[in-house]
Order: sequence, then structure tokens, then C-alpha cells
Amino acid sequence: MCGIAGAYFWPDGGPLTDRLTKTLAHRGPDGSGRYDHGEVHLGHRRLSIVDLTETGAQPMVKDGLALTYNGELYNAPELRKELEAAGVRFRGTSDTEVLLEAWREWGTEGLHRLRGMFAFGVFDERSGELVLVRDQLGIKPLFLVRRGKGVAFASELKALAAELGGSLTVDDTALVASLLYYWVPDGRCAFREAEKLPPGSWARFRPNGDVERGTFWSLRQVAEEGAAYEGEFDLNAVIEDSTRKHLIADVPVATFLSGGLDSSYLTALAARERPGISAYTIGFRAEDAKFEAMPDDLMYAKKVAAKFGVDLHEIEIAPQVLDLLPRMTYHLDEPIGDPAAINSYLICTAAREAGVKVMLSGMGADELFAGYRKHLANKIAVQYQRVPGLVRRPVESLVDRLPVATSKRGFRSVRFAKRFLSFAELPEETAFRRSYTMYDQAELAGLLNPDLAGAVDDVITEHADTYHDNTLSDFVNRMCLADSRLFLPGLNLAYTDRSSMAASTEVRTPFVDIEVVKAAFRIPGDKKIVKRQGKMALKEAALSILPAEIVHRPKGLFSAPLRAWMSRDLAPLVREVTNEGELVKAGFLRREALQKLVDEDASGQQDRSKHLWHILTLEYWYRGAVSARTT
Repeated sequence: MCGIAGAYFWPDGGPLTDRLTKTLAHRGPDGSGRYDHGEVHLGHRRLSIVDLTETGAQPMVKDGLALTYNGELYNAPELRKELEAAGVRFRGTSDTEVLLEAWREWGTEGLHRLRGMFAFGVFDERSGELVLVRDQLGIKPLFLVRRGKGVAFASELKALAAELGGSLTVDDTALVASLLYYWVPDGRCAFREAEKLPPGSWARFRPNGDVERGTFWSLRQVAEEGAAYEGEFDLNAVIEDSTRKHLIADVPVATFLSGGLDSSYLTALAARERPGISAYTIGFRAEDAKFEAMPDDLMYAKKVAAKFGVDLHEIEIAPQVLDLLPRMTYHLDEPIGDPAAINSYLICTAAREAGVKVMLSGMGADELFAGYRKHLANKIAVQYQRVPGLVRRPVESLVDRLPVATSKRGFRSVRFAKRFLSFAELPEETAFRRSYTMYDQAELAGLLNPDLAGAVDDVITEHADTYHDNTLSDFVNRMCLADSRLFLPGLNLAYTDRSSMAASTEVRTPFVDIEVVKAAFRIPGDKKIVKRQGKMALKEAALSILPAEIVHRPKGLFSAPLRAWMSRDLAPLVREVTNEGELVKAGFLRREALQKLVDEDASGQQDRSKHLWHILTLEYWYRGAVSARTT
């Protein structure tokens, strides 16, 4: 895992590349390098994980090709053997050199063969062409800005914004989207002039200014092919193989262990491969956990650790949240309103201090195997719509009157009920969107400047277009596909990459693997959600190694005690942002609508803590963006 940057036919491209690379120092504290050839400049910051010697240093230059690469190639050993059989001679043992030689042998035609997480730039000295590539599922980021026939790129948007901020303008529609989702979808970027290279794609830049783009992997196509699959396979074997491959490293590897199914499954498999492996888990202050009505995940994490001989490290999350909020907003690049980023950052920081550079995470299992409450809730909603209105209306009236919290504790069941009723009677795509986004269309429009009504329409339409862009007849797998295209790259993979790399730590996600994804979409929806149980196919696979007590435990949350923070630590900041925030003064947000959210949350009648947390992250991000334009 590293940080990459570069410039191609860009004025002062060499010094710019140096400055971009310096901003990415946290991604690679173990080394740095720069390559120059005419109008191309490639920069690199190295986090040494495979081949710790200088033969793994980057940018790697060999026989007319130059490569700057961020990521890990998990099938590098197999590709190395194939290339050696074809006569390739390797200087070292790094996956970087395997990638460079694979590119020389196959070019873009071989990209679908790569199994891993990656973003890279490769320059051919003979043709003068620069090609940028991003992995199939969007695990690794790659941002770029085009100007004339030139391009500048970097692993993080903050690097480009710091150097080009005066020429970048905030994309209001991207900010509107972030309010709806609490993150910026992968297809949009917070600055109009910048873009994210789409997952599974490449872009070729030529000296004459021509740009060619291509796609080498399609998640939609994989899902549709999976729906037609009629064979049998062993899901546990697929996940076991992926976990084994994700353990490849020349440095210590540890795991996240929340005590939930996904992290417990991976930790158990990893412990079988590497006895005595370390794991890290989080706990919260007792008063915060009670106020949030959070389950005792720590108890389950301890049971898994004891059973599999795992060296468990417990970290209490009692952060100086007022200090962490602006720091995390900076590192997350774009407005992301998920407090789980703080958990990830603090865990990775503790692991790094203990000498651990690599962590395994259960990220992605919920999206692929229908493990979120929203998946089950949307299935139940279809049944709920069949209940006579004379029965539904009294229930809805009662739930509407119930508080979500008192001054001393919160009520999760009431929160869930209110959330369910907000979408239970809507059409399929609208209900799915409403089940996990922050506002309905009217609420979002009411929060914003009236001039942004068109942007609201655009964002809602984009969600519908993505949801319907497939031929799947399976309702559950339609939801899984939409999540894997929107929720996974836009939020979970994004915050995981930025928060872990802020701590100079690599997080690997064995469930977010092309072979696991293929297997997931070969499983019909009625085997993912069975009766009132989600993720059943994965649970059945996990029973091969985990006890039923862990497999079938209630779902936990990798989140944070937001309500406690809002009512205590962050209450003064919420008042400040509501009354004197830059977003309010700029006219982007309506003060009266924002105050209504604050009042509803304070009264305990509605849970608006996540809404308010995201508005705080958006406010801090916007302050940074405005500051960059004026410096």
C-alpha cells in the first residue's frame, strides 16, 4: 500500500509531482521516489510490505517501462510463475515487478487477470503514453485533473486540492449528493474539475493530447452472469482461499475483530493459517454505550479470540472528538459522515504503534450477502404493503408519537420502527434509497437553497438509473448489486482507505475480492435472506469453522455513540454551525431547516444525530475547500 502521484504534459510537472507526493507522505513513510522522462513525472511514497529491499522501491523502471503503483496483487505468485515460464527474469520478489512485467506481456488485455487492490500509472518510454488504471471494485482510489492535453493525478484528492485549489471549484451537486447519502458517490467528485477513475477501468493519455478510455471488468456483468449460473460450489473454500491470499506479506498482519460474523469468520480463518495472529477490537465508555443502546460486541470478540488463540487488543473509543472531527475530515478527502472512520483510524493507529502494518477487515460481506438490516427491511416492506390500511394507520400513529430517546438512554427498536415506516409503502427503488439515505426528496430540497432543486433531481435520478441498470429478476440481488456499486466504493472502501492510510496502515478486505464477488452473485436471494435471517448463505459457510453462538448472534454495529456525542461533546459546535456556519452564510443550507433538525434531535422525538454529524463533517470540509481557493 502506497501513495502515488504524477504529472503528464503539465507546467512545472516535476516540482508539482514532488509537492503532491509530499502531501501523501502518511501513505508511505518507508520511502519515496520520483521518475522523470521528458513531460512525464511519476512520484511515489512507499509503505514496505512485500519485498522490503530496494528491489521493491518505486517508481520502478525497467526496460523502457516506468510504474508507480499503490496496492497489493494477491495472485502475484501465480502470475510470476507464468511469466517466468515465458522467459521473464525478475530482479526481486515484489508484486510491483510482477505487475510491471504483466503489463509488458499483456497490457490492458491482461488487466482482468489481476486479483487484488490497485491503482497505478505506467509510462512507456517508447510510445510516450501514460496509462492510469484502477482495480475492479474500487478498493484503491485514484483522482485526476485534466488540463489541455495534460493530466495530474494522485491517490488522494487533498493532494490535488492543496496544489490546484485556486483553480478548483466546489461541485454543488456532489455536496447535495453527500447530504443525501452522507458520502459522495464514486461517480462524482467534490470538485468539478477533478474526477475519480471509475473502478475496473483505464485511461490512456497520448503525447498529442488524445485520451482513450476502456473498461476491463463490470460488476453488473458479473452479477448477471452469476444469476445464470447453475452449478454448485463451496463458498467456504472460496472465502478461505481469498483469506489465505490476503495474508501474503513480509511484515506482521493482524485483523479487525468486532465480534460480529464477518470479522470473526476472517479472524478464525486467518488464525488457522497464522497461529497466534493479533486482532484489534473496540469498546465504548459505558455511559455512551447505554445512551446509544449499543450491543456488547466486546464479549463476542473475546470468545472468538479465546477459541482460536488470537492475541486480542482492546481499544476503548473515548476520543477527543472535537479534535478528531477536523482531522478526520481532512484525511477523508470528501465529505463523509460515517463516524466509523474514527473507529478505523484509532484501531489502525494502535496497531501501527504496536508494529503492525497490515490489517484484515470484514468489509464488503454485508453488501454482497445481504447482511444489512435494510435488505431484510425492504423484503418485509413488500409484505407490509399487503396489510390493510385500517391496521397500518394506528400502528404508524403510535410509532410516530414514541420518543427515540430520553435524557438517559436511547431506544433502538423505536429508531428502527420509525426508519422502517419512512419507506415501507414506497415503490421498490425509492424504498431502497430511502432505507439507507438521510432524507426523502422533499426533506432534502427543504434543507437546501431553492436554486439547488435541480441538483436534488439529478442526484435522485442517478440513484434510480444505477439501481435499474441490470437485468436481474432477483429482488435481493438487485439490492446487493446496487450496494456494491454505490455504498461499497462510495462510503465503506473510501473511508477505510483514507482512515487507515492516515495511520500509515494497510487494510485488506478479503470479501471484496473478484472471486468472492463472483461466488456471491451465484447465490440466489432466497438463500441470502431466509425467513427473518439475513446473510444466511455466508452463515452456513461460516459454521464450518465458527460456533453457532457467534454465527447467529444479533448483528452488531461498527459505529459510534453519536447521540451521546451530539448531546455532550459536540453540542456547542452544532449550535455554532447552525447559526454561523459557512454553509449557512453561503446560502447553501437553510438555517431554519437546520434548526428544525437540531430541535427534533434534542427533544428525543426523532434521531437526527447522523444527519447532524454529517453536516458537521460537511461544514469542516467546506471550510477547508474555501480556504484552499483563497490561498
